[in-house]
Amino acid sequence: MTIHLKPELEALVQQDIRRGPYESADEFVEQAIQMLHRQEQWFADNREDIAAKVEEGYASAQRGELTGSDQVRDRMERRKRAWLSDKSRA
Repeated sequence: MTIHLKPELEALVQQDIRRGPYESADEFVEQAIQMLHRQEQWFADNREDIAAKVEEGYASAQRGELTGSDQVRDRMERRKRAWLSDKSRA
């Protein structure tokens, strides 16, 4: 199989190869396809739950039950700290 990439995408692949995580363009593409496949499979497996949460959020917004940006930032910062703490224990 021959794949033709736009020059800017080829440059990104070459940049990652030079940086060291991949030994060749073939390895890079193989990893990218596997990652994309896992992501697409996860979306397919969770499509109904995702749609339900979007609908729930939309209905909440329609009722005026919105979360402010400061609250979201605070919640995300707490989640990040907890994640980093868990990761450092492992």
